[in-house]
Amino acid sequence: MEQRKKAVIAGVNLNNDRNFANLMEELFNLAEACDIEVVGKITQKLNKVNSSHYLGKGKIEEMCRFIEEKDADMVIFDDELSPSQIRNLEKRLNCTIIDRTSLILDIFAQRAGTREAQLQVEIAKLQYMLPRLTGFGESMDRQGGGSSLKNRGAGETKLELDRRKIEDRISGLNRELEVLVSQRQNQRKRRKRGDMPVIALVGYTNAGKSTVMNAMMDLFNPSIDKQVFEKDMLFATLQTSVRRIDLPDNKSFLLTDTVGFISKLPHYLIKAFRSTLEEVSEADVLIHVVDYSNANYEKQMDVTRDTLKELGADNIPVIYCYNKIDLVEDKIPEDKEDCIYISAREKSGMDKLVETIRRKIFEDYVCCKLLIPYSRGDIVSYFNDNAVVKSSSYENNGILLSLECKKSDYEKYKKYLI
Repeated sequence: MEQRKKAVIAGVNLNNDRNFANLMEELFNLAEACDIEVVGKITQKLNKVNSSHYLGKGKIEEMCRFIEEKDADMVIFDDELSPSQIRNLEKRLNCTIIDRTSLILDIFAQRAGTREAQLQVEIAKLQYMLPRLTGFGESMDRQGGGSSLKNRGAGETKLELDRRKIEDRISGLNRELEVLVSQRQNQRKRRKRGDMPVIALVGYTNAGKSTVMNAMMDLFNPSIDKQVFEKDMLFATLQTSVRRIDLPDNKSFLLTDTVGFISKLPHYLIKAFRSTLEEVSEADVLIHVVDYSNANYEKQMDVTRDTLKELGADNIPVIYCYNKIDLVEDKIPEDKEDCIYISAREKSGMDKLVETIRRKIFEDYVCCKLLIPYSRGDIVSYFNDNAVVKSSSYENNGILLSLECKKSDYEKYKKYLI
């Protein structure tokens, strides 16, 4: 069995940030999600990070001793490091240096199960590497013989070749991704033509979005084996899953499970996953799933709102779904109009969530009475499948339906109104 890598995690608390402890705990969880054993932690309070080594000189000395004492293979830093900081730290600490961004990219690379997700992650990793080539170029230049013009030119040529290779690779991957994005857009257009409301599950990573989706499937489509992957870990879901939810009264909607968000989410990832996250910006309603058992849930909600704003999805109606109440010892607040408290795992409160969804997306349904001619049995069948038929009776001139239907169907068939 392969031995787990050992890491020390490190971070700078800038200007007494009250959220710093939570960020360090999250970094610990990110390392665990990457199957890295965290053997210790080094932190420092500063007004600004050290431009050359991230940490101050004294802390670097302390870290050298700490790495040796713990027999660590690497140090993971809580911020994105510059190329020169990585180079200086590797030289001084004599071990592998990883920053928060590259750690998140590695997790995404491990979890990417679909071709689309794999392309998105590879593009993000290459975009992360691109500005860091300069550091490698400087390093090669120093090794090549100081100020020799010939050597410097060779180093720059090598750097430009590497840069061009990466840029060409990114262009090729983007072209392949565009084909998949086009297919996804066509799927969305077909769904929109079907006039079915779309609801997107959004929220912080590991808030329980996939568990909410599976609970919905269990309640309303138990015979269909379309459960999505769920696990108590960061970024369990990387690909978008769409499921049709059929309510007992012939009302249906599409439910979309999406990638979770996280503090300091690398902009390369938001950019790379924008095509996947378009599902969010085109939804009729968002269900913002919150891990109510997490002491830091309010900050996580802020991160989700900020990311939605970046995606241009901050004007879509939202239902706040406070999940994991089974793990909370305090008294649970009363449900409000758009704030529901549930345990998706225990399926507690799901009925209230469904009622809130109904109120949000079926508010334009119209109650009416239609007299359908006997020659138009196809219309009667359509309403039996796509509306709430409260009663039907056979009259002299046709079938009298008392029903609740979509406004679009009401407009289409209003000539049969009585």
